[in-house]
Amino acid sequence: MEYRQLGASGFKVPVLSFGTGTFAGKGELFAAWGSSDVKEATRLIDICLDAGLTLFDTADVYSAGASEEVLGGAIKGRRDKVLISTKATFRTGDTPNDLGSSRFHLTQTINASLKRLQTDYIDLFQLHGFDALTPIEEVLSTLDDFVRAGKIRYIGCSNFSGWHLMKSLAIADRYNLPRHVAHQAYYSLIGREYEWELMPLALDQNVGAVVWSPLGWGRLTGKIRRGQPLPETSRLHKTADIGPPVDDEYLYKVIDALDEIAQETGKTIPQIALNWLLQRPTVATVIIGARNEEQLKQNLGAVGWSLTPDQVKKLDAASERPLIYPYWHQRLFAERNPPPV
Repeated sequence: MEYRQLGASGFKVPVLSFGTGTFAGKGELFAAWGSSDVKEATRLIDICLDAGLTLFDTADVYSAGASEEVLGGAIKGRRDKVLISTKATFRTGDTPNDLGSSRFHLTQTINASLKRLQTDYIDLFQLHGFDALTPIEEVLSTLDDFVRAGKIRYIGCSNFSGWHLMKSLAIADRYNLPRHVAHQAYYSLIGREYEWELMPLALDQNVGAVVWSPLGWGRLTGKIRRGQPLPETSRLHKTADIGPPVDDEYLYKVIDALDEIAQETGKTIPQIALNWLLQRPTVATVIIGARNEEQLKQNLGAVGWSLTPDQVKKLDAASERPLIYPYWHQRLFAERNPPPV
């Protein structure tokens, strides 16, 4: 397992990390993802650790906190062997202060996460979304308190716009507060908008990408084909409307290219899609998920080899989309404003 430096920090993370949204399965949304209990989660973590995958990602809203509880139970007695990433900002209760990144809510939710995870510290804590109603100075000073108290090692964000992240970094620099070293963002072969604004920003400011849903919300599993119904076990039956939108013909065009490369390499479609991401600029780690051991072992097969430059070009061409403004206009000035490579 390759390890990469996470943004502008001395912290190294494995190129594959494990997303625990499949733990617990509480509620309709998360039940569609998976429902691993502590016993099954323990086995999945055993497989990850044997492969050198040590980073496990969760959030306070995954199964209403039950995902953190299952993860905490599954790593009990071996906290020193794992890295934990969790997130907060979204609503966790019914009162007006049970959401956002205010000092009130972050203090409440970070302490609750620590208790559920059965740990004294979080290796990487990320803001799950941007809170436009709380001053960034309040957000970062609150996180600074947790860093100084030893309860958080590094901070990051998730699902930020470019200006959200850049403003946060500027304020951090102005007041000597912790900088975001990671941005957990959606990025896949069928969702390349990350490249337009967030990737150039991450290159300039040295922010590592922690990629969520690298298989395009379950569309690049190899089971979705032109002219065929969704497989019975696909989470898309219940979650397609809340995930990233993808045009069917565009999806099939990308899958056709993946099929060609699968025949050339002997690798599976998910393995190829994950390997493509690992060759992109700024990507520090790609979060994989799995309902069971078979899926996990297949996804772990995305490392230890590399697509050829020609194969990368073929996938780039198949997944290319028209740019929106101002990005198409900026490409006209590429000699002084080059796209990321």
